[in-house]
Amino acid sequence: MSIIDRIAELQPEIKAWRRDLHQHPELLYDVHRTAAFVAEKLKAFGCDEVVEGIGRTGVVGVIKGKKGKGSVIGLRADMDALPIEEQTNLPYASKVPGKMHACGHDGHTSMLLGAAQYLAETRDFAGDAVVIFQPAEEGGAGADAMIKDGLMDRFGIQTVYGMHNNPGAPIGSFSMRTGPIMAAMDRISITIEGVGGHAAYPHKTIDPVLAGSQLIVAFQSIVSRTVSPLDSAVISICEFHAGHASNVIPASAELRGTVRTLRKEVRDLVEKRMNEVCAGIALQTGARIALNYDRGYPVVVNHPEETKLAAKIAGDVGGVANVATDMEPVMGAEDFAYMLEARPGAFIFMGNGDSAGLHHPAYNFNDDAIVYGSSYWVKLVETSLAA
Repeated sequence: MSIIDRIAELQPEIKAWRRDLHQHPELLYDVHRTAAFVAEKLKAFGCDEVVEGIGRTGVVGVIKGKKGKGSVIGLRADMDALPIEEQTNLPYASKVPGKMHACGHDGHTSMLLGAAQYLAETRDFAGDAVVIFQPAEEGGAGADAMIKDGLMDRFGIQTVYGMHNNPGAPIGSFSMRTGPIMAAMDRISITIEGVGGHAAYPHKTIDPVLAGSQLIVAFQSIVSRTVSPLDSAVISICEFHAGHASNVIPASAELRGTVRTLRKEVRDLVEKRMNEVCAGIALQTGARIALNYDRGYPVVVNHPEETKLAAKIAGDVGGVANVATDMEPVMGAEDFAYMLEARPGAFIFMGNGDSAGLHHPAYNFNDDAIVYGSSYWVKLVETSLAA
């Protein structure tokens, strides 16, 4: 186990940055204070180039190694918070009502800033280290926005890496896998138009509540009877809106939910079958059913060689016994998927200790994890860009 001594020295300062960011959470692309904070630090560190406004509010810093020309590696951290009322009672709790860093992006940003400071001081590598601070991970596809704004080509990025904290996993531990590691995330909304009427005379109506109920049950047969048992799929209907009185069959209903899959072929299959199920139940019930299937983040797919390198670096930092290379895929989503579609790379999870779960109002990033995350970034650069 090898934490970099200088990173350990910087830990109190990095922790102070993290807690400052925690008190001032910002949502999606509206991360102006956070982005300014990041840009100011990168300039103070002496980065060779600091560019703001990539993907609207993203910040990119370039640090050139002192050992000459070489490859270009990208390291990404997310900056945005969540629309959640914090319930931690911490002295550095959110000062913004209804917003909090409930996913640890304050920690991700601070750890990468700490690594950037060290790399700018030492420059013990050949090539360029590009530190990427991304807005709008929480549903806004900020990674895609940065890519469309020229991130990869403008800075010549050849490989790209991401990291996320993992509540419940021990501090100093890491986990990853080759191939699909996080799911694609699609949003579904369904409008059902029937014929309303008195609840005592259902035969004179076309009941959208009945049609919606049949849809919810039939969708689960897609997972259990259409998707292979060796594949993964989740269809969750999380909203069902219909009616306003106990004795009136409403004229319409709305369903909303999410679909999660780990392979493109399964994603295509689920969308096709959902449309077919909607058409079938519309024919059966006489209701008009419209499905809007909105594709969101793609599958996060780790590349083999880059995952192997990430595992080696994690073992150097946390100890080989504390690195799992065969973790089960997570059905949550991450827009780092777009970056891994654009360039080879790997996404890794880092232990956050015994904390509340992600997106929970009592969650807090564990500052003891800082030295592991920042050391991982530094060693990843120095190893992959060795002269």
